[in-house]
Amino acid sequence: MRRSFECPERLDIIMQALAADGHKFDEPSAPCSTSILQAVHSTDYLQFLETAWSQWSLEHPGTSDALGFTWPVPGLRRRAVPPKHIDALMGYYSFCVDTGVNAGTWQASVAGAACAHAAAQAALVEGKAFALTRPPGHHAHADMYGGYCFVNNAAIAVESFRALGAKRIAVLDIDYHHGNGTQAIYYGSDDVLTISLHADPDMEFPYFLGFADETGIGVGAGKNLNIPMPFGTDYAAWSVGLNKALRAVETHGAEALVVPLGVDTHHSDPISQFRFETEDFGRMGQAIAALKRPTVVTMEGGYATAALGQNVAQFFHGFL
Repeated sequence: MRRSFECPERLDIIMQALAADGHKFDEPSAPCSTSILQAVHSTDYLQFLETAWSQWSLEHPGTSDALGFTWPVPGLRRRAVPPKHIDALMGYYSFCVDTGVNAGTWQASVAGAACAHAAAQAALVEGKAFALTRPPGHHAHADMYGGYCFVNNAAIAVESFRALGAKRIAVLDIDYHHGNGTQAIYYGSDDVLTISLHADPDMEFPYFLGFADETGIGVGAGKNLNIPMPFGTDYAAWSVGLNKALRAVETHGAEALVVPLGVDTHHSDPISQFRFETEDFGRMGQAIAALKRPTVVTMEGGYATAALGQNVAQFFHGFL
């Protein structure tokens, strides 16, 4: 079985690169509150995540990861009441087979949420903060995990900003893959603008969200902006979309900004098809910083381990 591209070394590589630039790191002093977690995710989903590994290991002793293998696809029933058996629960609460649950999943996920919450608190005081976590979060829906994501750290930052008094917030997702979870969570919201620049979902994960005609529903109509781009996109072409996104943030009147950062747009990334160079991330960071909003950056994708640290460091060279 192939090892996941979302591996523990990613965190170490990024920390080493940022430490070499003189950056220091703080661990959250308190867990993320239940109220913030439940503002993003359903209570039953959170209970599932907390207990999934213990349930799975009783049924499947000796396995290293819990994986779904049956999903309530159209034609089957996804009832409001979750099923009882763990094999069914794994499919009920996930949307793809790439993401395994193991003994550390819950602890890592809530630690990431605590980091995103602390980053929002810091950003309102200091202007900018980086929630350096793994696993990533932007693919996690209110009640589904997938794409290596379990708790949506970007949405945790949004809800933390809200709890601290921000009325209008924007999410600017610059990962190679569409931020489907964040879009779904805020698709009917008029005070949270969600924007994602990403690979065309006709050709790339998550495939079933991320198209340009998805603009929001109800009071949230016009508050979701997707900018999909073809394989082979370089920074010059991508930056046209970024400029459009930055104008949308200004128009929305955002008081705070959340930036799910993926450096999987780099040309060497093993699962991506964009053509960015390392220095492009510095340009990107500088352009986003010009918005001059309290900003939380959450760590999302980026799987070219040889270039990962320098790509993230370059972003912060520009951003800071």
